Amino acid sequence: MKTGPSYPKEDKVYDKIFRKSIENPEEFWAEVGEEVEWSKYWDKVLDNSNEPFTKWYVGGEINACHNAVDRHVKAGYGKKVALIHDSPLTSTIRKVTYDELLEKTSRLAGALANMGVQKGDRVLIYMPLVPETVI
Repeated sequence: MKTGPSYPKEDKVYDKIFRKSIENPEEFWAEVGEEVEWSKYWDKVLDNSNEPFTKWYVGGEINACHNAVDRHVKAGYGKKVALIHDSPLTSTIRKVTYDELLEKTSRLAGALANMGVQKGDRVLIYMPLVPETVI
């Protein structure tokens, strides 16, 4: 590992964080888990009882859309850019705000519900690399 005065401070911080993730993974990932909002808090951060198949945040439930979009709108960042799509095919750049993402994900959720899709159902959508793929 690099050391010395010419070694950037940010790299030292990274090394400290990385070391903690290796030396005490349960504590490290518990701290990381605090950075998102949980629908149901986890019972155990990691379960290695069936290695190499680790289970993470056992018993926890999370809404990925809420954490990726809704909570940012709620915090007042709705007008901020959430996605930048730089298309090499069309040589265009498209920016999508959190407000736009929330509106589009809500519309898609409504459309899926109208088609009978329910909680627990699996849906596969095959799309090109465009901003709508995220929705």
